[in-house]
Amino acid sequence: MTNKLNFDKLDSQIINVMMNDAEISYAELGKKLFVSAGTIHVRIKKLQELNIITGTRMTINTKLLGYDCTAFVGIYLEKSSLYDTVATELEKIPEIVRLNYITGDYSMFIEIICTDISQLRKVLHDDLQNIKGIERTETFISLQEGFNRRVPLLEKE
Repeated sequence: MTNKLNFDKLDSQIINVMMNDAEISYAELGKKLFVSAGTIHVRIKKLQELNIITGTRMTINTKLLGYDCTAFVGIYLEKSSLYDTVATELEKIPEIVRLNYITGDYSMFIEIICTDISQLRKVLHDDLQNIKGIERTETFISLQEGFNRRVPLLEKE
């Protein structure tokens, strides 16, 4: 797939560096990769147009901001055809930070971040249980996150 996109080693290098430091300047990135800042600018513009790069984000330590409860919820749908409808409703709940449509026992799997157990209870009981199409859920509370990393891109030869 990436060959059709004209994706090469320099593109991989740019993405790998920027995944670790999205604030790096084009000039600094160019020095690091031995190309001009103009080349970096053109490449990043190309990667954005191809939707390979879709934005930049800050990584926030939510624990330090008082969000002490992370949970994962497996969702069983009444029918798999309800995925889009349920996904639209789930997106309205701000505590849900990730949704995946999956194979296996569940139809969907979500990640919820809350300040405490009381807020989690509200999300589970008041919000999730009122969404039509959800048959039942199974909740897993995270005791600790061991690590969280981005997938490194393999560089082209």
